[in-house]
Amino acid sequence: MNVIDVSGLSKRFGGRTVVDNISLRVRRREIVGFLGPNGSGKTTTIRMLCGLLNPDAATGTCLGYDITREAALIKLQTGYMTQRFSFYEDLTIEENLDFVARLYDLSPRRRKVDEALERIGLGARRKQLAGSLSGGWKQRLALAACVMHQPQLLLLDEPTAGVDPQARREFWDAIHALSDEGVTVLVSTHYMDEAERCHRIVYIMDGHILADGTIPELLERAGLHTLRVRGSGVGELRSKLERMPGVEQVAPFGETLHVTGADREALLAAVAPFRSAPDLEWSAGETTLEDVFIHLMQRRQVRTDGY
Repeated sequence: MNVIDVSGLSKRFGGRTVVDNISLRVRRREIVGFLGPNGSGKTTTIRMLCGLLNPDAATGTCLGYDITREAALIKLQTGYMTQRFSFYEDLTIEENLDFVARLYDLSPRRRKVDEALERIGLGARRKQLAGSLSGGWKQRLALAACVMHQPQLLLLDEPTAGVDPQARREFWDAIHALSDEGVTVLVSTHYMDEAERCHRIVYIMDGHILADGTIPELLERAGLHTLRVRGSGVGELRSKLERMPGVEQVAPFGETLHVTGADREALLAAVAPFRSAPDLEWSAGETTLEDVFIHLMQRRQVRTDGY
């Protein structure tokens, strides 16, 4: 069953098209990573899906409701978490959640607040002022507020920006627990390690979806080949390789370079003059998700610019 099933989704602001005729399908209990550079249309898409922004064009459904005619019903069954912390910092965690429970007219309210506190691991901090929380605990509070009304769909807009690695891992553990309970999640992120924790990835740029699939599917479709070179001379080698035909990317990792290209024979020909250097050690490398996205961005830029 598709919780999100929309086609032709578009939005313009003035003369600029921000989301351009995209199609998106997300199955029940699926965690889909929504990736793309700043200004790619991620936030606008999320706001249209949860009924906060009217699309200029669209057909299809979200949670079984018509995306254009039943936005109010979609809002009631969706949890939306914005990039910015938007709760009252001079109220306690418990008081903030009580306020949210009143907005949704939840009953019995006290029990609903207690359940939300325990569900996201905030019970021991319930009397702490929201303004005194670290970034990670603020995100937990925001997530607890999002799930109080037991939504079927969570739309999370870069929920862990500026949060330390441990807090990010704990946040994602909570997301997977919600998925196990039947909640569907669409989450935008810039972190590759977070993208790898999703069931599927959708990559958007300039309002167009460039890729949609699981990580193995995306790696296979990209058809990239990667070589790894290690040694004391990689610093000088990098600038030389970047100018060679057949080399698309050269990424440094300490004393190692990852050299990537779409044409295997052209890549091997490009590095051949440097493989006999005694201070360099060459080996087959593993293409990463980051390599794939940079490849997609470069190809999109070439098509857009016309060269």
